[in-house]
Amino acid sequence: MSKAIFNGRFTTENEEDLVVFIIGMRINKRRAIHKWLPVFNAMPPMIKELYTKKEELGFLSMESFIGLRTTVMIQYWRSTEDLLAYAKGEKHLKAWKNFNQKIGNSDAVGIYHETYEVQKGRYESIYGNMPQYGLANAMKHIPINPKRRSARKRLTSV
Repeated sequence: MSKAIFNGRFTTENEEDLVVFIIGMRINKRRAIHKWLPVFNAMPPMIKELYTKKEELGFLSMESFIGLRTTVMIQYWRSTEDLLAYAKGEKHLKAWKNFNQKIGNSDAVGIYHETYEVQKGRYESIYGNMPQYGLANAMKHIPINPKRRSARKRLTSV
């Protein structure tokens, strides 16, 4: 996340389709560190690859959060095809194979993901006195003007 604060109200253009991918894990048994730590540690190499090869992979940006038991990453992708292609890539397949071999149906750690295909003109955002964050890192970050003053106007400005 950029440290520069953008004073005022900003939004993003919504003139392109995009995919929002939410992925994470939940520690169900805190003492089973030998089960959940490898799952947690599998993500950094993939995240590094995503940022290193953004254009090639169709990855736009992400935000991540770590709670007491649950992690979540909100990722923005250019298309479902790009996301599915990454899922078949070497780093992801290796992590998935390791998870299935070492964790399988163990109740020590859980994983989840959700995928949302969002059509252009069907999303909106607002950022007040914020650094570029979330969707503003993935799409063009622009000042709010009278044409985009309300959420309804931002949703119909395409």
